[in-house]
Amino acid sequence: MSKYFDALETRTADERKSALAIRLPQQIAHAKANTAYFAETLKGFDAASITSAAALADLPVVRKSDLIELQKQLRPFGGLAAAQWGRLGRVFSSPGPIYEPEGREADYWRTARALYAAGFRAGDLVHNSFSYHMTPGAWILEAGAQALGCTVFPAGVGQTEQQVAAMADLLPNGYVGTPSFLRILLEKADEIGVKLPSLNKALVSGEAFLPPVRDALLARGVVGYQAYATAELGVIAYETEAREGLVIDEGVIVEIVRPGTGDPVAAGEVGEVVVTTFNADYPLIRFGTGDLSAVLPGISACGRTNMRIKGWMGRADQTTKIKGMFVHPEQIAVILKRHPEVSRARLVVTNPDSIDLMTLYCEVGQDSGDALEKGLAASVRDVTKLRAEIRWATVGSLANDGKVIEDARKYD
Repeated sequence: MSKYFDALETRTADERKSALAIRLPQQIAHAKANTAYFAETLKGFDAASITSAAALADLPVVRKSDLIELQKQLRPFGGLAAAQWGRLGRVFSSPGPIYEPEGREADYWRTARALYAAGFRAGDLVHNSFSYHMTPGAWILEAGAQALGCTVFPAGVGQTEQQVAAMADLLPNGYVGTPSFLRILLEKADEIGVKLPSLNKALVSGEAFLPPVRDALLARGVVGYQAYATAELGVIAYETEAREGLVIDEGVIVEIVRPGTGDPVAAGEVGEVVVTTFNADYPLIRFGTGDLSAVLPGISACGRTNMRIKGWMGRADQTTKIKGMFVHPEQIAVILKRHPEVSRARLVVTNPDSIDLMTLYCEVGQDSGDALEKGLAASVRDVTKLRAEIRWATVGSLANDGKVIEDARKYD
């Protein structure tokens, strides 16, 4: 049996670039022709010229935080979906509310690849503890498991004793759900004296999969891997036996951009995860997830050749209310574009003497001076309507954590 789900995972860089050069302009043309949103936002762009991930950087980003308002303006999907009722199999609702469509093709969310990397195979029985109520999480994993040839027990959430009893009776090989709920099930089994010897693998998602939790599962004979997915995109990246970050799924393009902008960051720098999908029904182009991550150099030791990211590293939305005014990462980006001498900056908010104070720390070379300081201070006032102190930082000294705005105020 193959180590890999298919040959796409081990393509050479040239093979991947050649395939992308054909597929990407086709998807952009499809989105422009079949969705109201992209027909408007991409009308000034020639789809045929967008043949690489680098070329995508010129296109605007649509962010997850925009979806609630967009969907109110144009129901049900804000003009971003190319398919409507009838062609779609299901529609889901996530908190917001944000509505997500599901098409009818098998493995719509591209989960089978991540499950395969986690050791799932045809003939496995999978205990699915994601919620089957309104949100798509359970269906995302079920679709991939069934595409692999697995059978799924739709456990959902809660009712831990009943779930343990079902596991003891049915003897599932694998688990999908959050890692914390798996621990709860295993502890409940211990509490009521039930053995679960059949369970030996897990694909977890929905929350951080920390090494202590992974090791605790391993001590019980359960080898767990994680997948990074969203309700809009399905699987974005997945863990392999190499345990070196997450490998990008073959059905998406991932960029890491400076929060509040669409500008790609330098290799290894933390930024917002922006994804372009090849989904025909919901053709999201440069979708800003609001999550932070960073690209890892090289390729995985497991032999899969696609780009890797470090995994989920927090949220990119750093909007902060200061003296009654909201300050957004986008505003910091506007300020920096006015002053190209600054390579990177971080706005730190403190409250000495219970009064909000903004300090903009700027990485600059040795030529910084009074004129630049005054110019930056004026730009901050102009863009945010607030005053900030300007402080210099040597190039490379600011923390590489994706933060553009740091709220360091203390309230005790």
